[in-house]
Amino acid sequence: ALFHNARILGKNAACLLTISDSLVSKSATSAQERQTSFHQMMVLALESACALEEEDTRA
Repeated sequence: ALFHNARILGKNAACLLTISDSLVSKSATSAQERQTSFHQMMVLALESACALEEEDTRA
């Protein structure tokens, strides 16, 4: 729905998803582990999104 609405409105959209627990291996990540281990991933994702936005505005 996010990408469809963005396309209809002529806008850009992005989505970042993470997986913290596995139903297959039964492993689970604690709230503290999620907070600390996902931080770097979120920083990199946001930096990438900002870089793409800057690239789009220069084009």
